[in-house]
Amino acid sequence: MSGAVPTDVSERELSHPWEGVLIAPAHGSEIGVVVLAGSSGRVERERARILARQGFAALAIRWFGGPGQPPGICEVPLETFTAAVDFLRLGGARRIGVLGVSKGAEAALFTAVLDARVDVAVALSPTSRVWCNVGPGRDGAHHPYRSSWTWRDRPLPFVPMDDSWVPAEPDSGPVAIRGWYELSERTFAHSIPSAEIPVDTARADLLLVAGGDDAMWPSLPFAERLAQRRRSAGASVRLVARDDAGHRPRLPGENPAPTSPRFRYGGTPEADVLLGRAAWPHILDALGGGRAGTEDR
Repeated sequence: MSGAVPTDVSERELSHPWEGVLIAPAHGSEIGVVVLAGSSGRVERERARILARQGFAALAIRWFGGPGQPPGICEVPLETFTAAVDFLRLGGARRIGVLGVSKGAEAALFTAVLDARVDVAVALSPTSRVWCNVGPGRDGAHHPYRSSWTWRDRPLPFVPMDDSWVPAEPDSGPVAIRGWYELSERTFAHSIPSAEIPVDTARADLLLVAGGDDAMWPSLPFAERLAQRRRSAGASVRLVARDDAGHRPRLPGENPAPTSPRFRYGGTPEADVLLGRAAWPHILDALGGGRAGTEDR
């Protein structure tokens, strides 16, 4: 992007077809970004404001847990995200990005695969495959395991979890669940090929951001698999990584991530900030239409 960074932004609260907020430069923007949280389920207002101050029209939505939505990440229609692309296009955006973290990155990648109008997908702490539900479906049940996503009313193939896994930490404290995903990969290896996200078919440019000390799931190995899949197809990809960062990279201007009584995220606050700082110019360049092929490790 070029030109002065806008300081004045407008905020528009949304209640239909999802709860959310559109935050955009007061003079408007031809670049729209769908902003997706992970399994927190929140509307990513802070991240949307930061992007809007850089000249983008940022649409942050609640994609589960809201009115008319599954209460958990269970068979969430991917049309939820293509509808967000519709919204931005109808608002005048000519270039579309989707930026998500963790499970939101999973959604961002698949939206880019399914919707040719997406120009760039930014996946923070991504996975390279579809996993099972996190939380209950519309029936209120957590089990049996089902896909996280549907497309045209059909569940996507997925990798289930191996419930024989036992955390290494004592019962009283937060746990690192990366090992649960790694065990499930081994147990259900036969499910992986059909569950892989076919990023090689996406028209969109792809930017991946991952930390090697991610304690939630192995996002850096996942990101490396995604990057290799893109390279094998001759498609564009950028990977920005730090071996000492965890699951929650912090972009410049974002508040520190809160601690969790349930989960260990890995990394350190300092490393997570440094990863976000390293990724930030690549995020701005990718969303703005740059084509630099830099890869940082």
